[in-house]
Amino acid sequence: MPTEKKIQAVADMTDWLNEATIVISADYSGLPVTEMTALRRVLREKEVSLKVVKNNLAYIAAENAGKPELKEIIQGPSAIALGYGEPTDPAKALSQFIRETRLPIEIRGAVLDGRVLDSAQVEQLASLPGKDELVSQLLSRMQSPIAGLVNVLNGPIAGLARVLQGRIDQIEEQPAE
Repeated sequence: MPTEKKIQAVADMTDWLNEATIVISADYSGLPVTEMTALRRVLREKEVSLKVVKNNLAYIAAENAGKPELKEIIQGPSAIALGYGEPTDPAKALSQFIRETRLPIEIRGAVLDGRVLDSAQVEQLASLPGKDELVSQLLSRMQSPIAGLVNVLNGPIAGLARVLQGRIDQIEEQPAE
Protein backbone atom coordinates (compact mmCIF):
# COMPACT_ATOMS: atom_id res chain seq x y z
CA MET A 1 0.00 0.00 0.00
CA PRO A 2 1.58 3.32 -1.05
CA THR A 3 2.08 5.92 1.64
CA GLU A 4 0.68 9.43 1.44
CA LYS A 5 4.23 10.77 1.09
CA LYS A 6 4.90 8.61 -1.98
CA ILE A 7 1.56 9.52 -3.54
CA GLN A 8 2.39 13.21 -3.10
CA ALA A 9 5.90 12.69 -4.51
CA VAL A 10 4.44 11.04 -7.63
CA ALA A 11 1.91 13.86 -8.02
CA ASP A 12 4.69 16.47 -7.73
CA MET A 13 6.88 14.64 -10.26
CA THR A 14 3.96 14.34 -12.66
CA ASP A 15 3.43 18.11 -12.48
CA TRP A 16 7.15 18.76 -13.09
CA LEU A 17 7.18 16.44 -16.09
CA ASN A 18 4.01 17.96 -17.58
CA GLU A 19 5.45 21.48 -17.39
CA ALA A 20 8.99 20.65 -18.57
CA THR A 21 10.06 21.18 -22.17
CA ILE A 22 13.12 18.96 -21.71
CA VAL A 23 14.10 16.38 -19.09
CA ILE A 24 17.76 15.39 -18.78
CA SER A 25 18.80 12.40 -16.69
CA ALA A 26 22.23 12.23 -15.06
CA ASP A 27 24.09 9.86 -12.78
CA TYR A 28 25.16 11.86 -9.76
CA SER A 29 26.72 9.02 -7.73
CA GLY A 30 30.00 9.98 -6.09
CA LEU A 31 29.14 13.67 -6.12
CA PRO A 32 29.86 15.46 -2.82
CA VAL A 33 27.01 17.42 -1.25
CA THR A 34 28.83 20.74 -1.71
CA GLU A 35 29.21 20.09 -5.44
CA MET A 36 25.58 19.02 -5.75
CA THR A 37 24.59 22.29 -4.08
CA ALA A 38 26.83 24.21 -6.51
CA LEU A 39 25.26 22.36 -9.45
CA ARG A 40 21.75 23.20 -8.24
CA ARG A 41 22.74 26.85 -7.86
CA VAL A 42 24.18 27.03 -11.39
CA LEU A 43 21.11 25.36 -12.87
CA ARG A 44 18.72 27.54 -10.87
CA GLU A 45 20.35 30.65 -12.42
CA LYS A 46 19.38 29.23 -15.83
CA GLU A 47 15.82 28.52 -14.59
CA VAL A 48 16.45 24.78 -14.56
CA SER A 49 15.53 22.65 -11.58
CA LEU A 50 17.48 19.57 -10.52
CA LYS A 51 15.64 16.82 -8.68
CA VAL A 52 16.96 13.57 -7.26
CA VAL A 53 14.31 10.95 -7.93
CA LYS A 54 13.47 7.44 -6.86
CA ASN A 55 13.27 5.34 -9.98
CA ASN A 56 10.03 3.50 -9.23
CA LEU A 57 8.23 6.74 -8.36
CA ALA A 58 9.69 8.40 -11.47
CA TYR A 59 8.41 5.55 -13.65
CA ILE A 60 4.90 5.97 -12.24
CA ALA A 61 5.06 9.76 -12.71
CA ALA A 62 6.30 9.29 -16.28
CA GLU A 63 3.31 7.08 -17.07
CA ASN A 64 0.94 9.58 -15.41
CA ALA A 65 2.46 12.45 -17.42
CA GLY A 66 2.19 10.51 -20.68
CA LYS A 67 5.96 10.35 -21.11
CA PRO A 68 6.82 6.64 -20.83
CA GLU A 69 10.04 7.24 -22.78
CA LEU A 70 11.55 8.64 -19.57
CA LYS A 71 11.93 5.07 -18.34
CA GLU A 72 14.70 4.58 -20.91
CA ILE A 73 16.94 7.27 -19.41
CA ILE A 74 16.31 6.74 -15.69
CA GLN A 75 18.36 3.86 -14.28
CA GLY A 76 20.41 3.68 -11.12
CA PRO A 77 20.98 6.77 -8.98
CA SER A 78 19.30 9.48 -11.04
CA ALA A 79 18.97 13.21 -10.92
CA ILE A 80 16.78 14.87 -13.49
CA ALA A 81 17.26 18.39 -14.79
CA LEU A 82 13.96 19.93 -15.81
CA GLY A 83 13.99 22.81 -18.27
CA TYR A 84 10.88 24.89 -18.68
CA GLY A 85 11.89 27.33 -21.41
CA GLU A 86 14.54 27.10 -24.09
CA PRO A 87 15.47 23.39 -24.50
CA THR A 88 19.16 24.12 -25.05
CA ASP A 89 19.62 25.99 -21.75
CA PRO A 90 19.56 22.97 -19.40
CA ALA A 91 21.86 20.97 -21.69
CA LYS A 92 24.30 23.89 -21.95
CA ALA A 93 24.29 24.59 -18.21
CA LEU A 94 24.78 20.95 -17.24
CA SER A 95 27.49 20.30 -19.85
CA GLN A 96 29.35 23.47 -18.95
CA PHE A 97 29.26 22.63 -15.24
CA ILE A 98 30.60 19.12 -15.89
CA ARG A 99 33.32 20.46 -18.19
CA GLU A 100 34.42 23.21 -15.78
CA THR A 101 34.40 21.17 -12.57
CA ARG A 102 35.47 17.82 -14.08
CA LEU A 103 33.16 16.05 -11.65
CA PRO A 104 32.05 12.44 -12.17
CA ILE A 105 28.57 13.33 -13.43
CA GLU A 106 27.40 11.29 -16.39
CA ILE A 107 24.56 12.49 -18.60
CA ARG A 108 22.48 9.44 -19.45
CA GLY A 109 20.10 11.02 -21.89
CA ALA A 110 17.17 13.34 -22.31
CA VAL A 111 13.59 13.45 -23.48
CA LEU A 112 12.68 16.32 -25.78
CA ASP A 113 9.30 16.53 -27.51
CA GLY A 114 8.67 12.82 -26.98
CA ARG A 115 12.06 11.81 -28.43
CA VAL A 116 14.74 10.09 -26.41
CA LEU A 117 18.20 11.62 -26.86
CA ASP A 118 21.37 9.78 -25.87
CA SER A 119 24.25 11.52 -24.10
CA ALA A 120 26.02 12.38 -27.37
CA GLN A 121 22.87 14.03 -28.70
CA VAL A 122 22.52 16.01 -25.46
CA GLU A 123 26.09 17.26 -25.97
CA GLN A 124 25.19 18.27 -29.53
CA LEU A 125 22.14 20.08 -28.20
CA ALA A 126 24.37 21.90 -25.72
CA SER A 127 26.62 23.07 -28.55
CA LEU A 128 23.76 24.62 -30.54
CA PRO A 129 23.24 28.37 -30.37
CA GLY A 130 20.25 29.56 -28.38
CA LYS A 131 16.97 30.69 -29.89
CA ASP A 132 17.82 34.40 -29.62
CA GLU A 133 21.18 33.88 -31.33
CA LEU A 134 19.57 31.87 -34.14
CA VAL A 135 16.93 34.56 -34.68
CA SER A 136 19.62 37.27 -34.85
CA GLN A 137 21.62 35.19 -37.36
CA LEU A 138 18.52 34.70 -39.48
CA LEU A 139 17.69 38.40 -39.41
CA SER A 140 21.22 39.40 -40.38
CA ARG A 141 21.13 36.96 -43.30
CA MET A 142 17.76 38.32 -44.38
CA GLN A 143 18.99 41.90 -44.05
CA SER A 144 22.18 41.34 -46.08
CA PRO A 145 20.55 41.14 -49.55
CA ILE A 146 18.40 44.18 -48.77
CA ALA A 147 21.46 46.19 -47.76
CA GLY A 148 23.18 45.11 -50.99
CA LEU A 149 20.16 46.23 -53.01
CA VAL A 150 20.18 49.61 -51.29
CA ASN A 151 23.88 50.04 -52.12
CA VAL A 152 23.28 49.12 -55.78
CA LEU A 153 20.36 51.54 -56.05
CA ASN A 154 22.32 54.32 -54.33
CA GLY A 155 25.35 53.83 -56.61
CA PRO A 156 24.17 55.91 -59.62
CA ILE A 157 22.75 58.64 -57.39
CA ALA A 158 25.98 58.82 -55.38
CA GLY A 159 28.00 58.94 -58.62
CA LEU A 160 25.85 61.80 -59.93
CA ALA A 161 26.27 63.67 -56.65
CA ARG A 162 30.08 63.30 -56.87
CA VAL A 163 30.12 64.59 -60.46
CA LEU A 164 27.96 67.58 -59.55
CA GLN A 165 30.09 68.35 -56.49
CA GLY A 166 33.22 68.15 -58.65
CA ARG A 167 31.70 70.63 -61.16
CA ILE A 168 30.75 72.99 -58.30
CA ASP A 169 34.30 72.84 -56.94
CA GLN A 170 35.66 73.49 -60.45
CA ILE A 171 33.42 76.54 -60.92
CA GLU A 172 34.39 77.93 -57.52
CA GLU A 173 38.12 77.61 -58.38
CA GLN A 174 37.81 79.62 -61.59
CA PRO A 175 38.76 83.29 -61.20
CA ALA A 176 35.94 85.76 -61.62
CA GLU A 177 36.13 87.77 -64.90
